[in-house]
Amino acid sequence: MKLDRYDLKILEILATDGRITKSRLAEAINLSVSPCWERVRRLEKAGIIEGYSARINPRTLVKRTPVWVQIELKAHHAESFQRFERVVHDTPEVTECVAVGGGVDYLIKVEADTIDAYQRLMDTWLMSDIGIERYFTYIVTKTVKHTTPPIRIDNL
Repeated sequence: MKLDRYDLKILEILATDGRITKSRLAEAINLSVSPCWERVRRLEKAGIIEGYSARINPRTLVKRTPVWVQIELKAHHAESFQRFERVVHDTPEVTECVAVGGGVDYLIKVEADTIDAYQRLMDTWLMSDIGIERYFTYIVTKTVKHTTPPIRIDNL
């Protein structure tokens, strides 16, 4: 799908304000409401816009303790990675996980009710032998910045 400057501007605006009204969006990109909204529906249908959501601050609802963990696996073959990643997907306390290059294999963010709950999770993982060689725990003391990266026309 070929995107023009209007489509890109729509994406840029919706990425930062998904609740903007149809008329304000049309005004912001300098089109009338109907053609603007047709473009939005086309972007949705193409799967470029996957949906709209609110970013909820979980700390206002439930007090959680965020912990970042570096994980090194014992073995480095496809089955080891798949086994570990299945466990990560099945663990609701893991809210982020990335595979990285360098001295460690994964960085994961665990949001547990307490540090004790986090450690019990890690003990369970170690006893289940999912292939962890070693892990390093980093308790978050404060969040310095947490945003959704903006989409800019000049980046595309």
